[in-house]
Amino acid sequence: MRVLLLTGKGGVGKTSLALATGLRAASHGHRAFVLSTDPAHSLGDALGHRIGARPVRLKEGVVVQEVAALAELERSWAPIQGFLRRLLREQADALIADELLVFPGLEELVALRAIREVESTGDFDLCVVDCAPTGSTLRMLRFPEVLRLFMENFFELERRGARLLRPLLRRLHAPDVVPEEEVFDAVERLYGDVDAVRQILLDGERTTARLVVNAARVVVEETRRSFAYLSLYGVATDTVLVNRVLPEQAAGGWFAHWAERERSELERIEASFPMPQLHVPLYPEEPRGAAALARLGADLYGERDPAALLCRGRPIRLLRHMGRTRLELDLPGAHKEEIEVLARGGDLLVRVRDATRCISLPASLVGRPVERVRYREEVLVVDFG
Repeated sequence: MRVLLLTGKGGVGKTSLALATGLRAASHGHRAFVLSTDPAHSLGDALGHRIGARPVRLKEGVVVQEVAALAELERSWAPIQGFLRRLLREQADALIADELLVFPGLEELVALRAIREVESTGDFDLCVVDCAPTGSTLRMLRFPEVLRLFMENFFELERRGARLLRPLLRRLHAPDVVPEEEVFDAVERLYGDVDAVRQILLDGERTTARLVVNAARVVVEETRRSFAYLSLYGVATDTVLVNRVLPEQAAGGWFAHWAERERSELERIEASFPMPQLHVPLYPEEPRGAAALARLGADLYGERDPAALLCRGRPIRLLRHMGRTRLELDLPGAHKEEIEVLARGGDLLVRVRDATRCISLPASLVGRPVERVRYREEVLVVDFG
């Protein structure tokens, strides 16, 4: 199954373009699933009717769904939810406890599992993900590695500790403080699902991000950072979707200054992203409803197949160079002084500004020293001894 992650700053039109992509893909014969992982869901707003936490058939070949964190927790991880609810209700009433269950990171975790669930049905060729705004999307990409580190370093210790404490706490009539074995089993299943999604996201032939951008300075700058972070986390980007471009007939008169500023930003977009860029005009009215969004998809992609891989690229590459192993990592838009690199055991830690990627090294590189680190032409080059 092909996965497209549409991401960008809030308000740039990700939801409309995600639906337009799914509808246009269906016209090419694909079975498309459009999945919203944004907590502030707007699929229903764009379509003009309610969409909920269950899949809804929009038309032949297109299914849509808005992922609800609390509903997904109850449906898929009942043991975990039950334990958390019992724990929280000691301190809060039922309503507040349910609100507190949507803890930081849960939405990202649910979003990852939802992608896995769409693939596991075997009913779809394409999953278009209407991602949350940039910050939440980056947390979603970071989550699998954070969970992996927890499972590898702390999970078994927690489980053994719970087994030792459980008999004592039962005698003290406080059994709910420590989770039962079924909770740990549910966490292991959850980790298996998330790790499976991680493999999907890092497969550049299956998964690519599409950056949605408007021709405005603040939006372009955030999108440049997003591109760098996506590369840092190993997710390939194959297209930039430039939304709401002024039509030529609006370039004169009162709009002349605006049009000139927009031309300048379009040039910056062209220079910033080495990949295809598809433009869609600003319409007289906001596209709303399946018919209008299908027209938007036709204007955006033309004769192209939206499910096709529009640009090939591997953000992370391992090469042999002069008898040594070299790791190359695309970091577009970064600055040399913002980058830190540290080898630790079987991992290479790369920090860019406030984002850190833990890259698992192959067995042949574990324990080898980092001989040289360079940043040139927007590529981080790490040579191992």
